[in-house]
Amino acid sequence: MDTIEKIRLKASSILKTIVLPEYKESRTLEAIRIIERKKIANVVVLTKDKISAQEKERYIQEYYQMYKAKGLDVDTVRKIFDNPLYYAAMMTREGRADGFVAGASHTTPDVARSAIRCLGIDERIGIASSCLVMVVPDCPLGDGGTFIFADCGIVPEPNPRQLASISILSAELASKVLGLVPKVAFLSYSTYGSAKGKSIEKVVEALGLAKEMAPDLLVDGELQVDAAIVPEVARIKSPDSPLRGKANILIFPNLEAGNISYKLVQRLSGARALGPLMLGLNRPCSDLSRGCSVEDIVDAVAITAIRAQ
Repeated sequence: MDTIEKIRLKASSILKTIVLPEYKESRTLEAIRIIERKKIANVVVLTKDKISAQEKERYIQEYYQMYKAKGLDVDTVRKIFDNPLYYAAMMTREGRADGFVAGASHTTPDVARSAIRCLGIDERIGIASSCLVMVVPDCPLGDGGTFIFADCGIVPEPNPRQLASISILSAELASKVLGLVPKVAFLSYSTYGSAKGKSIEKVVEALGLAKEMAPDLLVDGELQVDAAIVPEVARIKSPDSPLRGKANILIFPNLEAGNISYKLVQRLSGARALGPLMLGLNRPCSDLSRGCSVEDIVDAVAITAIRAQ
């Protein structure tokens, strides 16, 4: 059974309610038909008739109370709630839905802003970030071609502590959603000091913090990507690495590197890119690339449902 089949099967084992606010998007509507037919989740399609005027006003007032100290007035909040993302996020916040998925017709900043502001950031971690599940066909690397890439969508220039937090959140997702033993590599253009630079120092510091925060986590760095994922190269460049060239979680030093890398892998290898999956929030949410396929939406719903189980 491949990774995608495992995800869908696991989601269907305990049905969760996922809200989809992009009801005008044809890919979303087709995805819903697949989700319902395969019983992956209970979906709420946020069509206009599903938006209660009374509930919307209650959400507006609640949101206003949350952010009035920052200078927001009620009229501004009402304009914000013209975007159905916020209604979906507030449904999730109060437990009427177990998670929400959007992004086929909204940008990542739009989805992230609604999720962060409505769902709130987990105080245990203190940062919102994202990852993608990458499933590369006919690939022996990672876990049979399955990887997690992070962060590829939210934090432009993560500091060392943020990088460490991203690694821990990604490892938790790998374990819970995919059933993998996390093997985390902090990536760089250097392997074990083969080059010098500020970004390398940041990665090395992040590695140390990750080890302090999660002593049992299998993690290493700084590593060039070939030393992280190719055993033959690891034997030459990093023979003492505990990863032995078998990393399945790749932590990029910044958003630019992560975003470029995932899109290159996706387009050049025909890989499935599931996400971005929002990390570090109080409830699960998944973003989508605006170039997503119908199957990408189905699988983002499945992963979001598993995270809510």
